[in-house]
Amino acid sequence: MGLKKKLGLGVASAALGLSLVGGGTFAYFNDTADASGSFAAGTLDLTVDPTQIISVDNLKPGDTMLRSFELGNGGTLDISEITLDTDYQVTGAGNNNGDDFGDHIRVNFLVNADKVDVPIFSTTLAELKAMDPDVIEGNIFSPWLGERGGNLAAGTTDQLYVQYEFVDNGEDQNHFQGDSLSLQWTFNAEQGEGEAR
Repeated sequence: MGLKKKLGLGVASAALGLSLVGGGTFAYFNDTADASGSFAAGTLDLTVDPTQIISVDNLKPGDTMLRSFELGNGGTLDISEITLDTDYQVTGAGNNNGDDFGDHIRVNFLVNADKVDVPIFSTTLAELKAMDPDVIEGNIFSPWLGERGGNLAAGTTDQLYVQYEFVDNGEDQNHFQGDSLSLQWTFNAEQGEGEAR
């Protein structure tokens, strides 16, 4: 290979090397932009006041007891549905001849104290205990909470009325003497449907 060819190849190699080095170091404008987001879940906070709705001694067949209580929503989300689970325990001197004391305690759910003779729903504690909570929501809470259709808005309370009755069935009920019934109501709150936000 001749001197001219060697010099030509050397110059070409040097030019190629300079172009690679120069090509990797040029400057350009640059900018950035940041974006952030946050998610905070709302709350459901169903309250009942008073927590002991009824306590009565010395009942006899035919007695009625009207009581009121407040359901409140102390949360940040509206409560769309409220269901009710009922449980009770009967204690007493005997087996009541196989008769359930809960079959003789009728519960009349009332709109307000001025309409005590017009229950919106009436059933015994035994029937209420056996009912599906969804049946309760449709039959009690929708009319109970009025025009809101069963909704309990965040930050609101509603006063509700219940009448309890020891039903006098006109038959011998002596086997209930000395019995007591301990009632447990559990109110369950559910949110509404999700929505585009």
